[in-house]
Order: sequence, then C-alpha cells, then structure tokens
Amino acid sequence: MKTIIHVNQHKIKSNGKTGEREPVLTCKTYKSNDYGHEAIIYGQDGLEAARVIYSPDKPLSCGAKVWIETINKVKVNEVHKKVRLQSNV
Repeated sequence: MKTIIHVNQHKIKSNGKTGEREPVLTCKTYKSNDYGHEAIIYGQDGLEAARVIYSPDKPLSCGAKVWIETINKVKVNEVHKKVRLQSNV
C-alpha cells in the first residue's frame, strides 16, 4: 500500500508562534490520515529503515525541526551544485 508522508510547514510555524505542539506529520493512505510527531518507515524485512522526526524543542544544530534519519545507504538523485558568481569589479 502506498503511503505519503506530508510535512505541514504551516503547523511548524504555528507551533513556533503559539508554543503548542500539534502534530506536523501526516501519513496518508487511501484508507486514512494519521497524524504524529514521528513516522517510522519499515523495510521489506520488517525492520526500521528510516524515521521522520519533528523535534521543535531539540532542533538540529542547523536549526532544522523536521528531518529524516536512517542507517541505510542513501542516494541523492538530483545533485545541484552551488555556483559562486565572481565579480569583475
């Protein structure tokens, strides 16, 4: 069954302003919408493959409040390199 994990940025901002801790993750299937602060993704073997985490009180050092953690190999499909423009002044 296909599952879509949606991160609601409006809830993240609202929680930041009001101090509330409403769920920002929605796991959507054709049957239901489930809301939470964490979503665990399981592999075909039934073991945890990755975890989506919302942690507003302990963000990452970069400031991120939502991230994905995994111990599995990750492949980035589209790599965009930042190009630094030089000024000829």
